[in-house]
Amino acid sequence: MAESITDLKVGRLVNYNNEPCIIVSNGFMRTAQRKPVMRTKLRGVITGKVFEKTFIAGENFELVNIEKVRAQYMYKDADTAYFMDSATFDQFSMPLEVVGEMVKFLKEGEDAAVTRYEGRPIGIDLPVKVALKVSETTPGVRGDTAQGGTKAATLETGIVVQVPLFIEEGDSIRVNTETGEYVERA
Repeated sequence: MAESITDLKVGRLVNYNNEPCIIVSNGFMRTAQRKPVMRTKLRGVITGKVFEKTFIAGENFELVNIEKVRAQYMYKDADTAYFMDSATFDQFSMPLEVVGEMVKFLKEGEDAAVTRYEGRPIGIDLPVKVALKVSETTPGVRGDTAQGGTKAATLETGIVVQVPLFIEEGDSIRVNTETGEYVERA
């Protein structure tokens, strides 16, 4: 049990309606004749539902502990991604809805941080930038534009990003996993 509503910070996980929820935003309010309150916006980690909850000073709530483990991405099929725990070598799967858009940046054999709640995987974390190899792109022709131009490039994981004209097939580039944009040559 938490002791104070000031423990409700953005990014923390609380147990609400028997589901771990991440605090997306919060706001502390104190009025003259009333108890202080913390207005929060919560997002269910498992269901993804977003809702608002006002916690009153003295109200009981439970902060959730999650576990992060290193796991190796193995492969994916139509609706599931498969991983192997790097410490125990146990294999487990996660639905692609849980993995989300991050699966586009995963190469086979690459490590990822898997978030677990009560032993069940609920998400993955990747570094902000990942290095991927360009598998297909059109050749850039000098003088195509007056200023720096871009072209589409297909990377080894199948994702298509816009890259500068000087990037060629076989080059390794860094891609931002949050925006899906080209950052630099690797």
